[in-house]
Amino acid sequence: MIPPVDIARLSARLAALGRVGALDGGGVSRLALTAADGAGRALVVEWMRAAELEVVVDPIGNIFATRPGIEPGPSVMIGSHIDTVATGGLYDGNLGVLAGLEVLAALDDGAIATRRPVTVAVFTNEEGARFQPDMLGSLVHVGGLDLAAALEVRSIDGTRLGDDLERIGFAGTAPLGGVTAAAYLELHIEQGPVLEAEGVEIGVVEGVQGISWTEVTLGGRSSHAGCTPMRLRHDAGLAAARIAAGVGEIARAIGGDMVGTVGSLRLKPDLVNVIAQTAVMTVDLRHPDEATLVEAEGRLAGLVARVAAEERVDAATRSLARFAPVAFDPALVARVEATAARLGHSHRRMPSGAGHDAQMLARVCPAAMIFVPSVDGLSHNVREHTDPADLARGLGVLATLALELAGPVDAPKPEEI
Repeated sequence: MIPPVDIARLSARLAALGRVGALDGGGVSRLALTAADGAGRALVVEWMRAAELEVVVDPIGNIFATRPGIEPGPSVMIGSHIDTVATGGLYDGNLGVLAGLEVLAALDDGAIATRRPVTVAVFTNEEGARFQPDMLGSLVHVGGLDLAAALEVRSIDGTRLGDDLERIGFAGTAPLGGVTAAAYLELHIEQGPVLEAEGVEIGVVEGVQGISWTEVTLGGRSSHAGCTPMRLRHDAGLAAARIAAGVGEIARAIGGDMVGTVGSLRLKPDLVNVIAQTAVMTVDLRHPDEATLVEAEGRLAGLVARVAAEERVDAATRSLARFAPVAFDPALVARVEATAARLGHSHRRMPSGAGHDAQMLARVCPAAMIFVPSVDGLSHNVREHTDPADLARGLGVLATLALELAGPVDAPKPEEI
């Protein structure tokens, strides 16, 4: 049974949320706990309350909207996030939240009562673009990060997370972890080119690859760019450039699914004719196998030490985030696959290259994800787009499976998840 979902309603809400923090020329910027994020949250909560859902906010700012079932107990939870990177698109995260609201709206439209409650979750700071680590809200929710420590985290602007929550009005009082999940589902754009390139309609996500974020700080000595011979320099900028190139060499040498990225590099004093005294850079390493990821981290440590010695600069590193690879619940993954097949959609199993709140929920309940294609494989980009037909297919799989897990009252009692 497919609840009567309305793709036009979902598309309209994606567009409306995309106008909050909209960028000139397209895209959106709603960095976590900024005023724009607060406005986006307020709009989503307005939709939740209009649907007469039970809405609560916990102390880390996670939002939960529940449609009660006829029996008490854990919810079938559908969730994601609405914070974005600085030059984001309309779909990353937002699709998972608003598709969840559309599932609940369809249940209301069809007058379909369920045995289990169904909850839509909006998790705080999934992106990690303004606060580290990423997936912070869902990590706190499942007990993987202490609340007090999370509230003390500083943003890239120097502000305190707890203060920013208060400022935007989302420092909630609901018990932390009080909304429990019998199962967790997340609909998401692929954020890569595989599904589109292969002409596949649904990605059945088996798990999330491991992620290691490291900040490297290099300390040299400023001096005149024209008067200091190369042999006498302590050039933090040159050292950073060599490390950045070396990260690519590490990824290529390991091969396979290994990826490495230097996404941020800041020099001081940042002047054209002055040798850089300080360089601060980030290194993002990812692989679906834990042992391989550990190998890459070891190679990075060796690279930093060698380059620092050769360029005669000081080097310090600190971990910004570290998550081991996560395998989703095999039985629930199989149900996603079976649902896609039953609805007539082409599908393939695949890993997720990006981190998601689902990997945190997988610590406490069966979790699974549904991918739909990204046009040109673009994400974290103002041109991010997924065609409405693909959105509709993903929404249909999500709604069908969510209803089966929640158990319509006019059907036999669902099996334990």
